Amino acid sequence: MTTFLKWLGLGLLVILASATGYFVLYGDEMSKAEFWESNIEDYEARDAERFPDKGLILFTGSSSIRLWSTLEADMAPLRVLNRGFGGAHMDHVVHFADRIIKPYEPRAIVVYVGDNDIGADKTPETVEADFRALVSKVRQTQPTVPLFYLTIKASRLRWELWPLMDEANHRIGEIAAADPLIHVIDVSAPMLARGGGGKPPSDLFLLDGLHLSAKGYALWTSIVQARLLADLGIR
Repeated sequence: MTTFLKWLGLGLLVILASATGYFVLYGDEMSKAEFWESNIEDYEARDAERFPDKGLILFTGSSSIRLWSTLEADMAPLRVLNRGFGGAHMDHVVHFADRIIKPYEPRAIVVYVGDNDIGADKTPETVEADFRALVSKVRQTQPTVPLFYLTIKASRLRWELWPLMDEANHRIGEIAAADPLIHVIDVSAPMLARGGGGKPPSDLFLLDGLHLSAKGYALWTSIVQARLLADLGIR
């Protein structure tokens, strides 16, 4: 049963059952990278059947990436690869980087992660330190690859944590300001604007108030695709 729940991903699971109950059952385990091993093994099994082309734009991170089922169509004409997994934390992406980033030799990396970190009581300082570790890890093998950080989103479920998430975004923004290979794509401000400065509207989310709806992904697509096309010089 545990493997099945991991495979479904956190987003669908929250709709099917109580989010509180899920975290009670798996909270401590979910904070460990090894909890998501089956997700990574699933990607490796797919790769063994047909390995993706090198030089794609790699999207990785937590369930907001994992559940982006229309990613390839949404990013066209950009060629992309989705390697999001479960309820990943920043340090989980670092842990699995040799298996979900390095083998693909991506043209660029897009990462959305940090949401679950703050949700699990990690501090903005920890998110920043883990992001620095991710950059260092990537640059061991791809020293010139551009890395795009999607800001942690403001969500209805975790609204009370938004100030901490915003601080984490600000800290990573300062890293990007000093590094021409790191880019911040702000997906949170447009979501907040839809809510008039308060909670983003419910139609951007699934019933759990955390994961994106089709409208939420449409908004992200309009922001992310345009930035990637512009920053990567694709016409």
